[in-house]
Amino acid sequence: MHEHVLEFITARRSIRRFTGGPVSREKLEIVLQAAMAAPSANDRQPWRFLIITEKEKIVSLCKAHPYAGFGVDAGAVIILFGRKEGVKWFDQDMAAATQNLLLAVAHLGLGATWCGIDDSRQAKIQGLVNLPHDQYAFALIPIGIPAEEKAARTQYDEQKVHWERY
Repeated sequence: MHEHVLEFITARRSIRRFTGGPVSREKLEIVLQAAMAAPSANDRQPWRFLIITEKEKIVSLCKAHPYAGFGVDAGAVIILFGRKEGVKWFDQDMAAATQNLLLAVAHLGLGATWCGIDDSRQAKIQGLVNLPHDQYAFALIPIGIPAEEKAARTQYDEQKVHWERY
């Protein structure tokens, strides 16, 4: 049974080439349900999601991020955001939601790549999608029908594992 767990998780790869085809609303809603099933410290659930499917906006967003230019052919972009102020574990909660989202994307036969958004890119991304300044854009994720295939892999490295003590 454990083989199935590793098979599922190691199949998730960063996909950076898309066919340009649309992603159905049904699949996007499944991905969002998976994201919102993530653990959250004190059940704060700081995450919010902005889904972009309009081609022109997808292109603008992907070109605005220095590492997301590959996403211009994506069928959708999801921006994970939330009110960071006063949420002690914001980054951890958002990362858990992002990973759940990425696993769901892969399981649905779609592709995606996590493009983080740091402080220096907030104003540009916020401006493109009219996100209020009190909302922190955490990640931009182009999602689409894969135009590339990558083999499953693990990056397990026994030298990075310590049992009982360092």
